[in-house]
Amino acid sequence: MKPDKSLPLTGERRPRGAGSARASGGTPGGSPGGWWGRFRVRRMNVSAFSPERYARLILSTSRVPFLQVVKTSAAAILAWIATAPLLQGQIPLFAVIAAILVVQPSVNQSFGKALERCVGVVIGVVLAYFVGVVFGSNSWAVLLAVIVALMLAWALRLGPTSSVQIPISAMLVLALGATAPGYAVNRILETVIGALIGVGVNLLIVPPVALQPVHEAVARLGNEVSGILDSLARILSSPTTANERTTMLVEARLLTPMRAKAAAALAAGEESLKYNPRRSVHRDLLEADGTLLAMLSILVTRVVGMARGVVDHYDESLPEEPLVAEVVSELRRASHDLRLVIQNADLPGATGPSVPVLDDLPALTAPLTIARPSSEHWVLLGFLLEDLRRIHEELVDATADAPPEG
Repeated sequence: MKPDKSLPLTGERRPRGAGSARASGGTPGGSPGGWWGRFRVRRMNVSAFSPERYARLILSTSRVPFLQVVKTSAAAILAWIATAPLLQGQIPLFAVIAAILVVQPSVNQSFGKALERCVGVVIGVVLAYFVGVVFGSNSWAVLLAVIVALMLAWALRLGPTSSVQIPISAMLVLALGATAPGYAVNRILETVIGALIGVGVNLLIVPPVALQPVHEAVARLGNEVSGILDSLARILSSPTTANERTTMLVEARLLTPMRAKAAAALAAGEESLKYNPRRSVHRDLLEADGTLLAMLSILVTRVVGMARGVVDHYDESLPEEPLVAEVVSELRRASHDLRLVIQNADLPGATGPSVPVLDDLPALTAPLTIARPSSEHWVLLGFLLEDLRRIHEELVDATADAPPEG
């Protein structure tokens, strides 16, 4: 008897309905919704092909300021107008590209981009000229010039802009088929003119100043530190649950990335004032932000440590400790004075404290007195008192230097 071809010869089980798959015109399993369809759905991550995922890769969370778009457009137009008569009918491609790339968020960055752009173009054009003279107009000479340009940029330890600009310039020059010495000189000349126009436009037309993010980040950090001090006072003054203490610790630990964000904003603000004709107007505000951030950095370190200590060493009898009442009072006074410092700093456009300051006078006027805690809580209370002493010193100095509001 001949073996039935519809049955498996190797002893493997055939999925149910496999024999009728071809007859039914569907996938194995007899229908599109059979085992094969379910297998394909499991293997294929549909979300990987969703447009939203790719949109997040190419779209930014914030727009480029419209003023920068206008300035970049003006620089490109001026570069075209300035270089077109000098090139005798040639398109001023290099000048327009240089002008577009040089207009940056700060004047200092524009100077850097202009220098990197000019260096890259000069080296790339000279390299393309010699490659064209030696190897002629062969198509493989373009690829050779690109490889040599990349190796040369690596050997010279050039920055990313110059490293990319050298092979691009060499490739464009060779692709256009111009190896005459006059052509190379024209490309260098129009690049320098375009870069200078880009720097000039960014310098003269409302040069950017990135101070508002600094004000907002510093004020937000100060308000959050004040809130953690209030939370510590609340936890020490009355019985609380473990979840409440853990939440307070998590919020305290979030102060560290907030401090890093404020420091990054301060660095960006300082960058925006370099070579900026408006720097004399805004320098004092930025220095005040830097001083305030330095004080807040110390407070963040102390407050995070205090929150960790309270969570690790808390017990139900802690609120009954006589010294805890003094610690709670000191925490509340420190929170009040910190909000007062942020308010008196008068940071333009910054959000005020969530808890209003009812008294315009500093609360930390009396020196911090340290009593002897009971032996049961001496580790935690001694730790808190030492951190409070440092916070007390920082806030007393800050409130003494800050001008009163009014």
